[in-house]
Amino acid sequence: MALNIQTFKTRALTALLFVAVMLFGLLWNFWSFLLLFTVIHFGCWFEFVKLMKKIYAEKYVGYCLFGLIYITMPVLMMCSLAVEYRIYTVNIPNELIFNWVIACGIIFSIWVNDTMAYLVGSFIGKTPLTKISPKKTWEGTIGGIVLCVIVIGFLYPLIVSEFTGINIKSIHWFVIPAICAVFGTFGDLFESKLKRMADVKDSGSFMPGHGGFLDRFDSLLVAIPFVWLYVKLFI
Repeated sequence: MALNIQTFKTRALTALLFVAVMLFGLLWNFWSFLLLFTVIHFGCWFEFVKLMKKIYAEKYVGYCLFGLIYITMPVLMMCSLAVEYRIYTVNIPNELIFNWVIACGIIFSIWVNDTMAYLVGSFIGKTPLTKISPKKTWEGTIGGIVLCVIVIGFLYPLIVSEFTGINIKSIHWFVIPAICAVFGTFGDLFESKLKRMADVKDSGSFMPGHGGFLDRFDSLLVAIPFVWLYVKLFI
């Protein structure tokens, strides 16, 4: 897969604006976080329903119910990961605390994996991964996963510590990006399959060079439930 410089520039410029909006929503406070994922939720639903209409025509309504698992459940799980319920044993009221660390870690893991997989695949990718997504290669996929684990595992705890003073160094920050990279790739392929069935190139067009909401958040939607399960079981 040869690197298309113009495509890369378009994707990069659009991504910068996208990242700015995402960071504001993720980090400002819980309400901005909730607003951000409300927009993501309904944007994904809008495109998902359109895809179901194209694939199943008049029978699409029943298939749309799958969106409750594919879209709504992961969004709710993400919101639950962003709050921490603190229980006190003295005369202090229990409270919900906004905690963006895990949620941001998931999103950054997806971003790093996507970027590294694209770059590695562009430069050395030769072996097609699957017919579902012909541009993806085994080299890019494996390179993305490995580099995602390394970058997030070593750098993310340092960044969090630098800005918050909180030490989150842990083996968990090597496991979480691995989960995100692996299951995020399956999420990408699943959405690619839906687009092939609907005979469309992109799920939408709100981001030039990146497509629609589902194109941008397909990996995230599938990765979240597995990270949520890991967090609840082991952290």
